[in-house]
Amino acid sequence: ELGREADRPPEVNNPSPSLCSDISPLLKDPAAFRTLIDLLEDHLRASFPKIDFVAGLDSRGFLIGPPLAQRLGIGFVPIRKKGKLPGPTESVSYALEYGQAELEIQRDAVEPGQKVVIVDDLLATGGTMCAACELMKRLKAEVLECLVIIELKLLKGSEKLQSIPFYSLLQYD
Repeated sequence: ELGREADRPPEVNNPSPSLCSDISPLLKDPAAFRTLIDLLEDHLRASFPKIDFVAGLDSRGFLIGPPLAQRLGIGFVPIRKKGKLPGPTESVSYALEYGQAELEIQRDAVEPGQKVVIVDDLLATGGTMCAACELMKRLKAEVLECLVIIELKLLKGSEKLQSIPFYSLLQYD
């Protein structure tokens, strides 16, 4: 079962930089990784008749996004930490549970009105995912859904997404 492949996160009382759920077992096991991409593909095909791009968050979203986009026959758009992308970019600063960070996207990555699904491995406090949604909003793209493998429900990150649809395969309290 997929839930057994991802290591259960430690008890979370005080979020810190070390807060993380490990998807490495999924990546090391070709059958488990194929099953993961199958499940995400099935969910998106059943939920949305048209998606223009999958956007992945730096860096683990880059592991999930490209194979998922390829399966769907669409392109992949990277959302990176500041200073990593060439050309003109749009950036947004956001608060982390342990400091500040910035994300950016190339200004020509998506056109106004294009439909995008944003993917990452984990949703904890929701700050990074909210920042990615803000970048898409600035480019006038439509965020169809934010999609993650693991959601740490105790941290209530999905509440920050407000009206943006959200889907997680695994949830931990």
